[in-house]
Amino acid sequence: MATIVGGVGTSHIPAIANAIRNELHTDPYWEPFFDGYGPVHEWLAEAAPDVAVVFYNDHGLNFFLDAMPTFAIGAADAYASDDEGWGIGTVDPFNGHPDLSWHVIESVVAAGFDPTTCQEMRVDHGFWVPTWLLCPERPAGLRVIPVHVNTVQHPLAPPARCEALGVAVGDAIRAWPGDERVVVIGSGGLSHQLEGRRAGFLNPGFDRVCLDALASGDTTPITRWTIPELVELAGSQGVEVINWLAMRGALGDHVTEHHRNYHVPISNTAAAVQVLAATPVPV
Repeated sequence: MATIVGGVGTSHIPAIANAIRNELHTDPYWEPFFDGYGPVHEWLAEAAPDVAVVFYNDHGLNFFLDAMPTFAIGAADAYASDDEGWGIGTVDPFNGHPDLSWHVIESVVAAGFDPTTCQEMRVDHGFWVPTWLLCPERPAGLRVIPVHVNTVQHPLAPPARCEALGVAVGDAIRAWPGDERVVVIGSGGLSHQLEGRRAGFLNPGFDRVCLDALASGDTTPITRWTIPELVELAGSQGVEVINWLAMRGALGDHVTEHHRNYHVPISNTAAAVQVLAATPVPV
């Protein structure tokens, strides 16, 4: 049976890509941010996942305001990265896992979800920046399954619905008969707003409530909020925390917080990374 080794929540700010390319890891502005990822790299090396399921939000590359699915799951052989306008370039294509993707799709549909299935799909910075950040030297055998969650075109799925999608994805992975080791990634956030009168808005108190809730497993401090309430508390882009909720849902009940780093601000964003390692189910 496939094994979920744990999950990682991480910011996906486009500027991270240029910072990596320009080797700014020890730059005074960037060093506190990048220092938070050393323990993540060490954990991933030990956990040795060969599949990454990434909950992220597309930023207009595959889907735009005229056709924005609430949820979409990739089922392609490979995923080319692309730059939707930030000038951050691209990285090498990612290898897909179509068989496992279709198993996940069929399972979540049976669980009552209606994802769009994508047999061709490009991935933008919301997917490839965190994947590059977490795996700077991507293992040759790493395969990926992108799971898009709409955070752009309202109405958005409520937080509890996104967590439930994660639960369905996690159940599907654990029911897969293969021996894959799977890491689940939640991409985005935390609190930030990039436009309007509240541009630059951050809410560290909200962010810490979310990180504590995800670590404890009691996510009701997040799921009790509506999407409009999340926008008020976290900013219009801070709703990306629903990707972290989906990641947490996939992990099940038994996890331990292995690592956390929180830094304000990087590119007008409250940036965070959190590693939730799966622990054996008590007998």
